[in-house]
Amino acid sequence: MARTQDDEVVTRLLAERSRALTGYAYLLCGDVHDAEDLVQDALVKTFARRRAGLALDSAEAYVRRAILTLYLDGWRKRKRWSGRLPAAADPAERAGHADAVGDRVDVVAALAALPRQQRACVVLRFYEDRTVAEIADALGVGDGTVKRYLSLATHRLEALLGPIPPHDVELVQTTSDVRAMAKDRR
Repeated sequence: MARTQDDEVVTRLLAERSRALTGYAYLLCGDVHDAEDLVQDALVKTFARRRAGLALDSAEAYVRRAILTLYLDGWRKRKRWSGRLPAAADPAERAGHADAVGDRVDVVAALAALPRQQRACVVLRFYEDRTVAEIADALGVGDGTVKRYLSLATHRLEALLGPIPPHDVELVQTTSDVRAMAKDRR
């Protein structure tokens, strides 16, 4: 059986971008195994229909969109069922380097505490580095709604993780500094 172009695109996509796709899904769902399942479901959804001439970049965009759609539309049901499994099936403690991953665990737990729409906005904004308009388009909501979700999520994350340090270290400290700067510009 001859390999089609779609097969080659899927093979290259998995070889080159599977880790990034799984990381993206992990930020949404908060569990490695669920993230892997989510990526696999998205790949099936994307490539179940043959898409002629799909390049690697556009294939990744299709898969990322499918990951987000699957997460927003139906992933919650699957999580509800997994929460009903007996507690013995998931050990309370796992071996590992707790000190090395403490911050990561805190961030993942804080993301898990957000409602799904807010979490999706945060992941799209800060992980995907999308604009508010792009996020609004991806989620099918207005720009104001995205801004509200991001504001609520940021405040919630700050409450859980502590204040977010400013990016600009040379911030103006006092009102007198502002006045002095304005005076210098005149």
